[in-house]
Amino acid sequence: MVKLRKDKKVTQTQLAQQLGKPQSYVAKIETLERKLDIVEFVDWCNAIGQSPSEVLRSQLEADQI
Repeated sequence: MVKLRKDKKVTQTQLAQQLGKPQSYVAKIETLERKLDIVEFVDWCNAIGQSPSEVLRSQLEADQI
């Protein structure tokens, strides 16, 4: 998720603002201190302008290499 956010040139603060959450929420998810549920995952993807299905597809392809 960190790489995806950075590739989109979005800071943790910007993403947090889009989600209506504190910056620490984003940081905890990115450091794996907190997990996303499916609704949060979809919101996260939408906030950075990425299709949730494309994010999952890319991750699955990366895991197969």
